[in-house]
Amino acid sequence: MPRFTIIGLLACLLHPAPRAVAQTADPDPWQPTSRPDRVILTWSDDPATTQSVTWRTSTAITQGIAEIAPADPGPNPEKLATRINATSELLETTSNTAHCHSVTFIGLTPATRYTYRVGDGKTWSEWFQFRTMAAQPAPFSFIYFGDAQTDLRSQWSRVIRGAALEAPKAAFMLHAGDLINRAESDAEWGEWFAAGGWLNGMIPSIPVPGNHEQSPRDEEEPQLSRHWRRSFTLPENGPPKLQESCYTLVCQGVRIIALNSNERQPEQAAWLDQVLTANKEKWVICCFHHPLFSTGANRDNRALRETWKPILDKHRVDLVLQGHDHTYGRTGLETPTATSTNVATGATAQDAFNGTVYVVSVSGPKMYRLQKHPFMHRQAENTQLFQVIHVKGDQLSFEAFTASGELYDAFTLTKQSGAANRLEDRIPDTPERLRPPVSATPAKKASEALENPDKKP
Repeated sequence: MPRFTIIGLLACLLHPAPRAVAQTADPDPWQPTSRPDRVILTWSDDPATTQSVTWRTSTAITQGIAEIAPADPGPNPEKLATRINATSELLETTSNTAHCHSVTFIGLTPATRYTYRVGDGKTWSEWFQFRTMAAQPAPFSFIYFGDAQTDLRSQWSRVIRGAALEAPKAAFMLHAGDLINRAESDAEWGEWFAAGGWLNGMIPSIPVPGNHEQSPRDEEEPQLSRHWRRSFTLPENGPPKLQESCYTLVCQGVRIIALNSNERQPEQAAWLDQVLTANKEKWVICCFHHPLFSTGANRDNRALRETWKPILDKHRVDLVLQGHDHTYGRTGLETPTATSTNVATGATAQDAFNGTVYVVSVSGPKMYRLQKHPFMHRQAENTQLFQVIHVKGDQLSFEAFTASGELYDAFTLTKQSGAANRLEDRIPDTPERLRPPVSATPAKKASEALENPDKKP
C-alpha cells in the first residue's frame, strides 16, 4: 500500500469526521437569571446622605437584598455590613419577565466611601464602592453625554469607558435622553447597561428621558417606557404625573435640574420658576433632551423655547445641557432674544446677553447634518463626544472630548459679584469637524431620509 494512503488512513482513524450537529438559535443574552444584573446607582434624595441602587433578576427571586458597609482596606466586608430588604417590581417585556429591585441607603455620612453588594442572600453581585457627596460646596467633576441611542454595545461602549478614563473620579454621569432607540426593547436596554458595565455600579447616573424613551404603545398619548422607573430610582419632587422624569437635586453647591421635554411643558415651566426662585446654590445646571436652539438641520423646538427660555433668562441659569440633534453646538453668553427665532438672521441687535451657555451634544454613532448658527462658538457633525465639567468655587470649567480622546471644545465660566458670569473660550486650535456641504438637488431629500430612517426623529 502506498505510504500516503497509510498516512491518510491513520489520520481518518485518529481524527474521524465530526458528526452532524443540529443547528440551534443562540440563547437570548438578555434573559434575567438569579444573578443580579443591570446594577446602577442613582439618587432619589440628598446625594450627601443617601444613595439608591437598582438591579434586575429573574422572577424566581422574590425578595431582593442589599448589604452596605463603610469601605475598608481589608477583606470580608460582609462582617461589617448592614442588610436591607429591597422593594421589587415586575417588569414584563416583549422578550422576558423580570423582577427589578431597588434600595435607598439612608443616614449615610457625607463625603464618605462605602462598599455594597446586592442579591437575595445566596446569590450576590460583586462588591461595589461609591462615595457620598459632601454636605457643603466642594470641588467636583461630572460627565455629560448626549444621545447614545444606537449600536450601544458595539460603538457607544468606548465613549462611556473613555469618559471614565478621562475623569476617573467623576461624581456622576448625566445622560441627556435617548439612552436607547426603541423604548420597550429589552435587548437595547440590556446593551445600554452592558456598555457601562461596572461603571454604573460605582458612579451614580442622572438620566433625563428623550423622545425615544417614550413608548409607542399609546399613539395618542405616548407614555414613558415601562423600563424607566423600574430601571432607575430617581427623585419624585417634580410636578404631578412627572415622577422620576422631572426632578431636582443639589450636589456640593450645584443645583441640578432635570426636565422632561417630551410632555407637560407649561407645568414644568411653573415648577422650574418656583425651584429657581427658592434656589440658594451658587451654580444652576439644567438638563433636558430637546434643544432650545437646534443644531440639527431643519429642526426647531419653537414651542419649547417660548415656554422655557423666559424662565431660564429670568433666573440667568448658568448652563443648559441637551441632546436630540445628533450634532454638537455650544453658545456663548449671547443668544437670540426672540424666543420664536431659532436662527439669528445676521442682525447683531437680535443677540442679547442672557448669561446662559447652551450645549447640544451626541455620544452615540447615529449622526445628522448640522444647522449652522452664527451665535454658536463651536460646532461639529459626524463626531461622537463626551463632556467633562469641573466645578470649583467661583469657576465652572467645561471640556468636550471626541470619542478618540482629543479635546474639541472648552470654556470657563467665572462668577462675578453683582454681575453676570464671565466667559473665557478655550477652544483648541483645530478646525471644526464639518461634512462637505450638500447641494440643493432632488437627491438631497432622499439623502436626509437615509440619515434619519426612524419614525421618531
